[in-house]
Amino acid sequence: MSPIHPSLIPLRQVAILATDGVIASTLMQAKDFFHMASLRDGRRRGQGLTPGFRTSIVAPDTLPITSFSQDRIATDATLSALRPQLIMLPAFWGDFDQMLERYPDVIPWLQAEHARGTLISAEATGVFWIAAAGLLNGREATTYWRFFEEFSERFPDVILCKDKHITDADNIYCAAGITSGCDLAIHLIERLCGSEVAQAVARDTLYEVQRNYTPGIIGFGGQKLHQDVAILQIQQWLEEHFAEKFRFEDVASQHGMSIRNFMRRFQAATGDKPLHYLQRLRIETAKNLLSTTRRSIKTISYDVGYDDASFFARLFRQHTDLSPNQYRRQFQHSSQ
Repeated sequence: MSPIHPSLIPLRQVAILATDGVIASTLMQAKDFFHMASLRDGRRRGQGLTPGFRTSIVAPDTLPITSFSQDRIATDATLSALRPQLIMLPAFWGDFDQMLERYPDVIPWLQAEHARGTLISAEATGVFWIAAAGLLNGREATTYWRFFEEFSERFPDVILCKDKHITDADNIYCAAGITSGCDLAIHLIERLCGSEVAQAVARDTLYEVQRNYTPGIIGFGGQKLHQDVAILQIQQWLEEHFAEKFRFEDVASQHGMSIRNFMRRFQAATGDKPLHYLQRLRIETAKNLLSTTRRSIKTISYDVGYDDASFFARLFRQHTDLSPNQYRRQFQHSSQ
């Protein structure tokens, strides 16, 4: 039985919102991914085939819902009946004003759950629910490209990132579409259940997925919830140039700061020292390359900015508790 990392959020319940007009594939994709994770989690805990947590479909009332494709989907509970650690909002098809009128309880439910510390994720039009609850004001979000204009008009206080497929801000996650929704689910499984469970689910579900984009770096949006514009600009620069050779002294100078002032302001704004932030950017990219490509460890080390593969391997272990080869083997060859 593999050890459970002490920093993982204790996961007992995942709630997936069901409403009339839901895109059934996005709802069932979320349920299937997390049911797979629950079985892996249960086995890791020594429970055999007993799921380690529950994944439930919830709705504002007790009636079955009718999906976009006119399928009847039974629900497991009403909104207030559960205390989930994660809420997932699938995509839906329909007029959002009518959705708000039809389901007035969704917005206060999301607001209360977010205040309680519940993680919330949404896919495509599901992001409209979070924005309408005011939980994305002043924060980054994304949605399906077809709805960019409507989303911007409805929610001008939200920072709509049209070039990002996944965003993260203050325990709120957004995915633009189905493929990025898969990537987000794996990230959330890793956060809640650990890398071993996440990689096993990814191997079982995503091995042949071909993307027309590079999966974005997830997990840094929450560190942008500050008002230091210069530091925000530097964070953006680091995300674009993390693999290059540079000195923080030069970065600071280019943004009109001394190195001491830069170091102080960066940590005050993000909670991280600049070097640690840079290392995390590189390691997150390396994790993706290890799990989705067959490049050598040496090549990946170079691709993320490290000429010394041995140093990269030591750093990778510090951040993940695994060597790069162990991380890759868990993804590719862990037992069924």
